[in-house]
Amino acid sequence: MEAFHVGVAAEAFAAGLLAQAGCDVLVQYGANQPEYDLVATRADQEMKVSVKGSQDGGWGLIQNYKSTKVTYVEAAELWARSQSPKIIYCLVQFKDVKFGECPRVYLATVQEIAEWHKASRNGHGGTILWEEHSYSRGAAANVTDRIPPAWRFTEDRLDALLNRLARGWS
Repeated sequence: MEAFHVGVAAEAFAAGLLAQAGCDVLVQYGANQPEYDLVATRADQEMKVSVKGSQDGGWGLIQNYKSTKVTYVEAAELWARSQSPKIIYCLVQFKDVKFGECPRVYLATVQEIAEWHKASRNGHGGTILWEEHSYSRGAAANVTDRIPPAWRFTEDRLDALLNRLARGWS
C-alpha cells in the first residue's frame, strides 16, 4: 500500500473496532488532522484517538525531536510534552498481514509511549516504536524490543482507558 492508503485503512480499522466495542465514533474529515483523528464516546465517557498506521513493523513518532543536541530520552520527553496527555494512540500494524486479514492493533497513552521509547534498545532509547524488533549490533545487540502485550486493543484495554480518562487519569 502507499502511505496514504495505510493511513486510510488504519483509521477505518480503528473506527470499526471502536464501533464493535459499543462506542459512537466521530471521524474528522481528511487525513492527518491535528492532534487526533477520531473521537470515541460510550455513555458519558469520551476519548480522543490519534491513529497511526504502519506496514513496516514500526511507527516513527519522535524522530523529529531527536537531534545531535538532544538525547533519545530527551526526545521522548519533548515529544510527550508536545502531546495532549488526554490523547490515546491507536497503533495499527499491517506488516505481514495478507489482503482481507485484520491488522494487529494497540492502544497506548502518550506517557506509555514515551516510557517505552526511553527504555527501548536496552535502555539507550530510540525514535521508532517497533512492534517487535531485534538488534544484532551496537549497544542493544541481542536485545529484542516488543510492544507490551497489555497494549493490545481488547475490550478490557479500551474499558480501562475510558475509565481512566473519565476519572481524570487518577
